[in-house]
Amino acid sequence: MREKSGKFLSREFRIENHIFTSLKYINMKEFLLYITIYISSISFGQLTDAQLIDTLQKDVFKYFWDYTHPISKLSRERIHEDDLSFDENTIAVGGSGFGFLNIIVGIENGFITSSEGVEHLNTALDFLDNAPRFHGAWSHWINGNDGSVIPFSNFDDGGDLVETALLCQSLICIREYFKNGNSQEQILAQKADGLWKGVEWNWYTKGENVLYWHWSPNYNWQMNLPIQGYNEALITYILAVASEDYSISNDAYHEGWMRNGNIVSTSSQYNIPTIFNHNGAQGTVGPLFWAHYSYLALDPRGLADSYANYWDVVKNHTEIILKHCVDNPNEFNGYSDTCWGLTASYSRNANGSTGYAAHQPNNDKGVITPTAALSSLPYTPDESIDFLRYLYEDTQGQYIGLLGPVDAFSPHYLWKTERYLAIDQGTISPMLENYKTQLFWNLFMSAPEIQESLHILGFTSTEHNLTGICENIHQSKIEIYPNPTSNSFTISSEKVINSEFKIIDSQGREVLTGSMNGQEHTIDISKLSKGVYSVVFDNTEYPMVRVIKE
Repeated sequence: MREKSGKFLSREFRIENHIFTSLKYINMKEFLLYITIYISSISFGQLTDAQLIDTLQKDVFKYFWDYTHPISKLSRERIHEDDLSFDENTIAVGGSGFGFLNIIVGIENGFITSSEGVEHLNTALDFLDNAPRFHGAWSHWINGNDGSVIPFSNFDDGGDLVETALLCQSLICIREYFKNGNSQEQILAQKADGLWKGVEWNWYTKGENVLYWHWSPNYNWQMNLPIQGYNEALITYILAVASEDYSISNDAYHEGWMRNGNIVSTSSQYNIPTIFNHNGAQGTVGPLFWAHYSYLALDPRGLADSYANYWDVVKNHTEIILKHCVDNPNEFNGYSDTCWGLTASYSRNANGSTGYAAHQPNNDKGVITPTAALSSLPYTPDESIDFLRYLYEDTQGQYIGLLGPVDAFSPHYLWKTERYLAIDQGTISPMLENYKTQLFWNLFMSAPEIQESLHILGFTSTEHNLTGICENIHQSKIEIYPNPTSNSFTISSEKVINSEFKIIDSQGREVLTGSMNGQEHTIDISKLSKGVYSVVFDNTEYPMVRVIKE
């Protein structure tokens, strides 16, 4: 790993030489950016690793804050610098889940205040609550203005269970992060909890011991894509087993995801075991986002089951991609131990136009995708920091744009795309935060239902207690009637409730307080204005409930 000094003592000469020998390839905007960075480097010296990480987190945060959808506050599927209005209302559900984690990073690092983050997330969760759901699952894309479905493909206009899982892992992190906060934060936590618990995971088995990716009311199971390992979707099974009301059997995990044990591989590359059979990558590994999506919240450190040690799974995956780029069997110019990383992203087509590809060792097109190495920082800290310095220092920001590192570039073809994708930018900062503080790993792994799920599936962890499961994992079920109401409503619970409560309006203001001691309690709201109200119990064992005053 390169720090402030060492093996690059002639850095100023290299920068100066690069600037003036590269003029024929760049426009004036890029040239001015190079000069600015060059002058700054002389005046202030190199940034430390910590400063560089902070800079990167601030840069990618803009995607999910400055350029969030103005109505839904969810994350746009893509953003193009040359046409910011392109696809401006297409929302990525999984990418929005990544966006939620970036908002928490923003709060943690002081980019925004907690109240700003809570307001943003409240708007987003309310929008999701009103968006179409298909047996609890959201579609891959939704319209940011009205929540309507935007079909992802001809038959994919219904529920997408993997995108939903990527969202739900973030909802659980929101709940755990805010559950002990002030009244508004607790309301947000309860909203997140209710949304994740509404997914009917067992519906997506079709009564079989495997989960299916899609279901559509128009095309039923026509997509017919079972979710089987190994790819990015492990988190889907962890959540499906964790569900309170719609859980699947652990047989679905073993027979479906693990393919009755046939997921295990004896293959190696560069003398590094692949451990699992990667779908579509016989004998090698798939794109690096498979080592990121399920592990934004699920902590792979010391995590193991009867099939694998998951730290080895993700670390080996990353090191094989790194070794491939250094070995460079296709002899692409620019590949090195400081310029590496293959994953799914925008890509360069053979005719020089921009397309999309899942870059991996058996599909290497000479295109480097920054999120691959940057999101792998917990696995390969030295090599990922070297790549970070390559982006911000060695190439003088040539591949840094409006929203941080561009989605993809190719030194070999002197090509880059000033475009960004939520699912690529979105994993960078949360994984950097896991490297720094293990924030999301600790939040998610502390969730009781996740501990229970992992315990049921036979996982062990050296970092988290998966055996001391709380007896009261699932909250008491509460009903409200009549709802809507004009004067009063009754809270009914299957268990005795002994707790103070408060009633909060849609603006987060406390309008009534009271206490409940028993299984039923009637509350007079005749003096309140029309609107939606939340009943929040001081004892967080009891869920927040909503009532509509007509």
